[in-house]
Amino acid sequence: MNRPRSNKSHAGEHTTAGPPPCFPASLRFDLPASLVLFLLAVPLSLGVAAATGAPLISGLIAAVVGAIVAGLFGGTPLQVSGAATGLIVVTAGLVTKFGWAATAAITLAAGLVQIVLGVTRVARLALSLSPSVVHGMLAGIGISIALGQLVIVLGGHAHPTTLENLSELPAELHGSHFGSVVVGAVAVAVMLMWQRIPRTALVPAPLAAVLAATLTSIALRVDVSTVDLPDAPLADVILPKVPEGSVGAVALAVVSVALVASMESLLSAVAVDKLHDGPRANLDRELVAQGAANAVSGALGGLPVSGGIIRGSANVAAGARTRASTVLHGVWVLVFVVALGGLLDLIPLAALAGVLLVVGLRLVSRDRVRKLAQHGEIAPYLGTLAGVLAFGLVEGVLIGMAIAVLRSLYRLTHSTVRVDEEPDGWRVSIRGSLVFLGVGRLVRELRRIPLGKRVVLELHIDFMDHAAFEAVDDWRGGYQRLGGQVDVDEVHDTWFGKAIGGKPGLRKTPPSPLPRWFAPWSHWQRTRPGDASGVVLPTQRGDTDPMILGMHEFERNSAPLVRPFLAELAARGQRPQQLFITCADSRVVPNLITSSGPGDLFCVRNIGNLVPAHGADDSMGAAIEYAVEVLGVSTIAVCGHSHCGAMSALVNGSTRPGTSLHSWLHHADPSLIRFHEPSTTVGGDLPVVERLSIANVAQQLDNLLTHPAVREAVAADALRLTGMYFDISAARVYLVNPDRNALEPLRTPASR
Repeated sequence: MNRPRSNKSHAGEHTTAGPPPCFPASLRFDLPASLVLFLLAVPLSLGVAAATGAPLISGLIAAVVGAIVAGLFGGTPLQVSGAATGLIVVTAGLVTKFGWAATAAITLAAGLVQIVLGVTRVARLALSLSPSVVHGMLAGIGISIALGQLVIVLGGHAHPTTLENLSELPAELHGSHFGSVVVGAVAVAVMLMWQRIPRTALVPAPLAAVLAATLTSIALRVDVSTVDLPDAPLADVILPKVPEGSVGAVALAVVSVALVASMESLLSAVAVDKLHDGPRANLDRELVAQGAANAVSGALGGLPVSGGIIRGSANVAAGARTRASTVLHGVWVLVFVVALGGLLDLIPLAALAGVLLVVGLRLVSRDRVRKLAQHGEIAPYLGTLAGVLAFGLVEGVLIGMAIAVLRSLYRLTHSTVRVDEEPDGWRVSIRGSLVFLGVGRLVRELRRIPLGKRVVLELHIDFMDHAAFEAVDDWRGGYQRLGGQVDVDEVHDTWFGKAIGGKPGLRKTPPSPLPRWFAPWSHWQRTRPGDASGVVLPTQRGDTDPMILGMHEFERNSAPLVRPFLAELAARGQRPQQLFITCADSRVVPNLITSSGPGDLFCVRNIGNLVPAHGADDSMGAAIEYAVEVLGVSTIAVCGHSHCGAMSALVNGSTRPGTSLHSWLHHADPSLIRFHEPSTTVGGDLPVVERLSIANVAQQLDNLLTHPAVREAVAADALRLTGMYFDISAARVYLVNPDRNALEPLRTPASR
């Protein structure tokens, strides 16, 4: 029987194969996007140049070079490069210390360093830096930018260091310039409110802010400083010259520019990747292109270049499809500077400062701080931020990295020890990593236990080194020699049990006993010394029932972990996504083979995973109707398995007539007929019982369609039917093709 097939695409899937669309085919998308980028790039580039103290033309040079060079050769087609906002503080310091011409030379040299880093394929190593340090660095840079631009908005002049700008704020607030404050406030207000105004997506907020602030200054006729480009801007470009100063200072400057520009570009590339479904980023190629752009920008007297999330996200939002939008926007900037540069002289510097003030503050992400705090990473973040503000970029990053390393060492060496007295002895629970640094405290706790008692040493550890193993084993041996009893209970991983005769701390031994969240009782339970491998578990009134012991284990270790999920499910009711029909065989565990948890599966289990036709069995019919009509499941899966006793009984005819089992297995007669059809293509290399199990799954899918609720939901494309087969001995799951009665391997999402 043919059954409906879903032709829906898999949301979020993409491929990196194949060439990108050619420029002409995508020009109807890329041309409008390039104009949006042009309108964004001009005010942003001028603002960065003004904030660093560099010639204003240098910002526009960086915009043109970044767009064309990095745009043509970069590994992230939709990333947009230009004057680096993350390097404002660094560049301002270099201009003050070395002068602009030498800063351009440093930019050129930094570009060459980036090319070397990209060629040696170390781009991904930059992403291994702790996110808390990276975001702390960006937040420090953002606050530094905001403080410097706030001074300009108040009518003053920004200083190269954050502390100087901070110390000047009281005086600037007292003697603030009315015109600059008004113009800057208008720019800030537009930046903050622009996204809330409907139908403004095609006009970038920085452009709207600069236009509004400029028109305000003209309307009020306030006396404010404005952009001062020369009449022939390209004729007054300042070319690079070799910096004067110590080799160490120059080398540090070059490395600082290269590393910060690289991190900003690579982080932006990864972020832009998440905004579209096109080709994925080639980070090494991107780093080489960024280096080439910086080398060219420095050689032409431009600012340092980097990719930016502000420009990249605007490019994606504007509908760009290829790198053509990036390249074209650089062409528009060049044409504008040459032909219409005089219009820029109308822009107040306070307007540009207001734009950058908001850009800087947005580098401090509250959501990011909240997530870092949830993961215990707030200390490196705050350390990096404070270090950048107080000492400088390089010093701040080093401080943050030092804090991150110390926290990692603490986590790697930290363990908790809890000693509890129980009715039949003592329990010592150890959690974390057990290494030599914590041995002293552990041994002190162990020696507090009275002699001659029964002790369960419960290990919830992810690592144990040789020193820790020897300390625990020595205590265990000594305690038992003095009349005590010690049982080691390894809950998750095995680092102690087999290490007694092996090499503890050098490599992890095979789990024995197996981690109990999936292992059978027989692998980890025993109730008397001398039983099979495992741990002596507490009993209740002498009860040694494995199920009772398993419930003790659940309440002690698993219940605290799943309680939040179960409490939520209890409050909102069950909303499973799947009806899972499988055999009652004890070796088939649905949650294990589907990696599901509470609330995911609505399970029905019976002998032979049978689905009697509509009207033949009220119990099965009620379950199906409840799942489809009340719970609204989107999938029904029928799962057969290898070594099935029900299928063996069908093949051998071993059930006694007149029994309930014999009567129930009559529902599998259509499966036998299907199995013997000449058209069947079940693999001949499988045993007869396994081939029948596969045909049985295919038949149950057909039986499901005899139920009106299923048939109507499938016809409405609201329900999908899936056949599965679990090979117990190989621990492998296959899909069942009902048209061929054949097995198909599971496919990963990327291969579909």
